[in-house]
Amino acid sequence: MPYPTQPTASHFVDGAYLEDTAGEVIEVVYPATGEVIGQVHAATPAVIEKAIGSALRAQEAWAALAPVERGRVLRRAADLMRERNRDLSVLETYDTGKPLSETLYVDATSGADALEYFGGLAGSLTGEHVPLGQDWGYTVREPLGLCVGLGAWNYPTQIACWKGAPALACGNAMIFKPSETTPLCALKVAEILHEAGLPAGLYNVVQGAGAVGGALVSDPRVDKVSLTGSVPTGRKVYATAADGMKHVTMELGGKSPLVIFDDADLEAAVGGAILGNFYSTGQVCSNGTRVFVQKGLKEAFLARLSERLGEAKIGDPLDESVNFGPMVSAAQREIVLGYIAKGAAEGARLVYGGKVLEGDGFYLQPTVFADVTDDMVIAREEIFGPVMAVLDFESEEEVIARANDTAFGLSAGVFTRDLSRAHRVIGRLKAGSCFINSYNDAPVELPFGGSKMSGVGRENSKAAIEHYSQLKSVYVRMGDVEAPF
Repeated sequence: MPYPTQPTASHFVDGAYLEDTAGEVIEVVYPATGEVIGQVHAATPAVIEKAIGSALRAQEAWAALAPVERGRVLRRAADLMRERNRDLSVLETYDTGKPLSETLYVDATSGADALEYFGGLAGSLTGEHVPLGQDWGYTVREPLGLCVGLGAWNYPTQIACWKGAPALACGNAMIFKPSETTPLCALKVAEILHEAGLPAGLYNVVQGAGAVGGALVSDPRVDKVSLTGSVPTGRKVYATAADGMKHVTMELGGKSPLVIFDDADLEAAVGGAILGNFYSTGQVCSNGTRVFVQKGLKEAFLARLSERLGEAKIGDPLDESVNFGPMVSAAQREIVLGYIAKGAAEGARLVYGGKVLEGDGFYLQPTVFADVTDDMVIAREEIFGPVMAVLDFESEEEVIARANDTAFGLSAGVFTRDLSRAHRVIGRLKAGSCFINSYNDAPVELPFGGSKMSGVGRENSKAAIEHYSQLKSVYVRMGDVEAPF
């Protein structure tokens, strides 16, 4: 099936599309219909070697370039992405199944924001002068070298830019491996960067599953690994990277709490819960899938939530009036159906949804369970699908303790009209990316990342610079050197 901005080969290496049909075939499946709309080949050892070799060759000259020159390339790429937003959004919809009503406003636009932000920041990456009496010292911020980015399937364009933009701004090269489920969008990011003037080899995209990722992460020439993925994958990648003493950023999963107090604005709280559970068909790592509702508001919340879910338009994601699309794959839908069955078996009350929608594609109703208790599987494990668990609570102290009783720590949210309480509660919730009277906002200006099992390091904002560069300290003696002998 032809579609706009269709990539012309499996890989983008050394400034051009590259094909090697000896690699394992990876089918590209359109989630809305289940049709195979294309294929790519996994990277062979020869492709991986060419990607690494070209990146190492290009990186040294790129690092020596004036930082503002690096920034201009990124800003030109941002402009190109915005000019082509519609075509890139359609490609994102084919890749992921997310509705065009989302992708037009979130995906390529967010990627362009990252390129623009870090392009503007590049020229400000300076060290500092340190006075030491008559002597002095200074620091120099230097690139790490060769970075590897491993992407998730839910935001293929955005993640390719979130990792690539700070890496390139700091003077590094990057090899990006998208998820094998959504392989197309990162190729267009690489193509646009090259068109904007990025020297060949500095941003390479190679396809493949775990074996390709493992080959990249374990290669001694790689200096940094940034993963967006699940905790089990993160454990493996982190361990492999640690064996080579590589720098890492791990953006992993979550089971985040969304706390709604009795005094919250009902419409805003319901809207926040919808954004935190059903946007992108629930396939968002930071989702607030444990929704704690104070008992006085619980029934009104469930009633209004059910009404608004009934207004969701489910259907063809290329129809801009549709606002709830299919899941990314048949396999992921089966995983989520398994959790829905567990929720019912453990005694949670099914308030809404829970069923597969008839017809083609990987559609599943938005699903809400109430009367969920902390020990239920659906309250403990990340589902990564459109399933909300609603839990009751009575007091502030109680909900803080229960919200923190998880191995994860990615996000947290609070809805209340009492701003003192909002800040007080957020201050005690153990999570990296938090929200007050809102949920799932992710501007590039703010750091994004988690604590505990949800990962290490931060993406976006000035904080990302720390994870794609290192400091060199220089001591300068102005007088004679004194030695004991």
